[in-house]
Amino acid sequence: MDEEKKIQGKKNIALSVVAILLLCVLLFPVFWIVVTSLKTEQEIFQIPPTIIPEKLNLKTYAAQVENGDFNMFRSFGNSFIISIGATLISVILSVPASYGIAKYKFKGRKIMLLGFLVTQMLPVAVLLTPMFILFKGMHIYNTPAAAVIADATIGIPFSILILKNYFASIPRELEEAAYIDGCNHFTAFIRVLIPIAKPGVMVCAIFSFLYAWGDLAYGMTFIIDQQKRPITAGIFNFMGQYGTKWSYLTAFAVVTIIPVALIFIFMQKYIISGMTSGAVKG
Repeated sequence: MDEEKKIQGKKNIALSVVAILLLCVLLFPVFWIVVTSLKTEQEIFQIPPTIIPEKLNLKTYAAQVENGDFNMFRSFGNSFIISIGATLISVILSVPASYGIAKYKFKGRKIMLLGFLVTQMLPVAVLLTPMFILFKGMHIYNTPAAAVIADATIGIPFSILILKNYFASIPRELEEAAYIDGCNHFTAFIRVLIPIAKPGVMVCAIFSFLYAWGDLAYGMTFIIDQQKRPITAGIFNFMGQYGTKWSYLTAFAVVTIIPVALIFIFMQKYIISGMTSGAVKG
């Protein structure tokens, strides 16, 4: 209550104005992408530029739902399948791994945690060649499975580092109470520990999905057939040797942004609670 009283009156108005101005600055690129996707190529390069399209150009969206290399919704489906697959692998593997690291002491535990941390810092370019050789040997190169596994390698270390703090903060007495009630280690883990760590699991799932959805390098490298590539790789279809089809490219970008925007709108309470809880408990 004291903190709320300190920002009343003129200070509150000033902070609100600053917040609105920052919001406008941050959202202007998104607004400009949407507006550009609705303009013709001639109007895009018109000087002075127009804020609102003089004539709506919906051909950029209509042309991409037709059959061919530029099918926007097919690329959207490819990205969705790859992102869901990478998210499932990340969550399924990272939840028990983080529990084991948090609850059990064993040799090499600190080195393992350091290894997960180091993998977060490695540039993607360093990993492309060994992954390419690995996927070639596994005969999954140029399939969605290659992109799914590659994207999961981004989400798994992040998820383990986040969830480790959740499981470490859960009192041992809760597990012992579950054992007294007839649970074994597995059922206690499923029925007691995972529900308590649900905010962290949700955060890890969301960010694993977003990592995979926004990936470009793995989708371009491990999938060469245009029909199988994710939507981020499809954007490059409109960047040619003699020019860029900006209306088509921005239309692709708008569709790419939609899932990200929806996730942050409808899942923000899980993101905020999960990140803040992890910070406090860690």
